[in-house]
Amino acid sequence: MSKTMWKRAGISLTAVAVIAGVAGCGTESGNKERSVTQVLTAAHKNTAAAKSAKVSLTMKGTDGTAAGEKMDMKMSGVLGWDPMVMDMTMTGMKDLTDGTDKARMVWLNDVMYIDMGTKSAQQMDGKRWMKMDLGAMAKMSGDPELQKQMTGGMEDMSQDPSQQLALLLDSPNVKKVGEEKIDGVNTQHYQGTLTFEEMMKSSLDLLEKKERDELKAKMKASKMKGFDTEVWVNEDDYPVKMNVTMNFPEGKGKLVTSAVYSDYGTKASVKAPPVSQTADLMELFQKIGDLGKEMKDREDFGSQSQS
Repeated sequence: MSKTMWKRAGISLTAVAVIAGVAGCGTESGNKERSVTQVLTAAHKNTAAAKSAKVSLTMKGTDGTAAGEKMDMKMSGVLGWDPMVMDMTMTGMKDLTDGTDKARMVWLNDVMYIDMGTKSAQQMDGKRWMKMDLGAMAKMSGDPELQKQMTGGMEDMSQDPSQQLALLLDSPNVKKVGEEKIDGVNTQHYQGTLTFEEMMKSSLDLLEKKERDELKAKMKASKMKGFDTEVWVNEDDYPVKMNVTMNFPEGKGKLVTSAVYSDYGTKASVKAPPVSQTADLMELFQKIGDLGKEMKDREDFGSQSQS
């Protein structure tokens, strides 16, 4: 496997890991005569119950890590939650596959698969899909900072998207901005902010205690300063669009995600690629490590023989 191939395989793992962490969002219909809390509560319930939707999103900014990985990508496809699955095409990850910035990504059972393309397959015994078990890879690395970044991204990916609406509902300044049309659909526009300190003190009543505790633990580990959230809700109490700005500590910038949703409840038929077409990145790393150890042992043996 060439150095170029390794570079492609390893590029922006942390950035990829946070992709779905900010992707997502959600009973009465017709929200014009109800309070902000009533509308957003209904949207939260609908979103949690739908468990899947088609989504088109953009992400711009930094990933909040020490490296400050720059992100500017687009994704579209099917996203499911409870359990977390996705089958999406992403653009903007330069040199990820065959020297292009376009790739298909599948997420299933806490494992990520990326279609590396036909040219890359020639360097991987004809296997065009790369399997990335981020949790196992982070543990194998032995690097605490890398482990925190990668497993933190996995935790974000497992987050129920309706939790974003729960956070918005807990904002002390959530308000209705006005009425707008999004892709020809009549919507009500709401926005609010929530600092990290406010979130830690909040009740998040719509979530179960376990969900509240897990969400707060994730936010604490991420060292985020807080969220700025905007949501556009249609007459059936489903979010049509959501913008979420994740504000990181000083010097680490922010990440802005804008997502447009449709076809709530669409069947998320996500399947892992065939084993015969899949290369396990962790196994490849292990083989490289074993080869390096063997070469070192030979060098040491040669040195001892000469002496």
